[in-house]
Amino acid sequence: MASCSLPSGYDIPWVEKYRPTNVIDIVGNEDAVSRLQVIARDGNMPNLILSGPPGTGKTTSILALAHELLGPNYREGVLELNASDDRGIDVVRNKIKMFAQKKVTLPPGRHKIVILDEADSMTSGAQQALRRTMEIYSNSTRFALACNTSSKIIEPIQSRCALVRFSRLSDQEILVRLMVVVDAEKVPYVPEGLEAIIFTADGDMRQALNNLQATYSGFRFLNQENVFKVCDQPHPLHVKNMVRHVLEGKFDDACSGLKQLYDLGYSPTDIITTFFRIIKNYDMAEYLKLQFMKETGFAHMRICDGVGSYLQLCGLLAKLSLVRETAKAP
Repeated sequence: MASCSLPSGYDIPWVEKYRPTNVIDIVGNEDAVSRLQVIARDGNMPNLILSGPPGTGKTTSILALAHELLGPNYREGVLELNASDDRGIDVVRNKIKMFAQKKVTLPPGRHKIVILDEADSMTSGAQQALRRTMEIYSNSTRFALACNTSSKIIEPIQSRCALVRFSRLSDQEILVRLMVVVDAEKVPYVPEGLEAIIFTADGDMRQALNNLQATYSGFRFLNQENVFKVCDQPHPLHVKNMVRHVLEGKFDDACSGLKQLYDLGYSPTDIITTFFRIIKNYDMAEYLKLQFMKETGFAHMRICDGVGSYLQLCGLLAKLSLVRETAKAP
């Protein structure tokens, strides 16, 4: 069979293949990681809530911490439930409760660990049931909850947990990890290709590695053109030209550039998100930049409210042109 000739590990997603297994190897969020390192060293784990955007290392941190704390007892000492599992009241009352009651031989001072990924998607009723379970089995079991927004976790659970916040990774932090993977997988690349991967990831390590693997699988070479073909986001250079046309007073050219993007099928949200990121880093007068960002924010708000039309985007360009004219006036 053809699949027999595939190299070992070919089918493993790079996100899993290069997932750190030790807390110290986790990239970025140094404050959060140092707190987890102290827990791993001392062995006394409190109940935890890890909160932050997707792809910043929350789940990886919990899994690495569990591996370090339990070692060879990891399989029998950890219960992992994510969003794909049913996590209603019945699961909390039965599955989690049965695991908490289970006798497991662990090293002295160690506890069983229940990992609840995407805990903010749990119903309020299930969270209320979990609160009581956390109290009853506090002697033998610790709970680690990962969520995007901690405000969706009910107050009684928040008060029982130590909160560890994660933020988006910096471009440099993502680049360091990408270089490790690129070298290990022997991916041919040009620096612009890596820059494009970092731009499309927007601080999300999972997205960066998935985009890297998808580009390599499709083209066997990492350059800017291939990355944007795979990721299919509005090309930053195209959006940059729109901003330049606005600043040069060429409103019609800016609108025709916008029409091209819109006709390619990009959603207004995609276009305006890329637009905002370009403005943020564009070399222009500080006053203009602030006004441009303000107007872009208002337009984004209207689009999020459901008015995602081509007219809104043209209206934004008109507002920006007006801001530029006003700034020029004495």
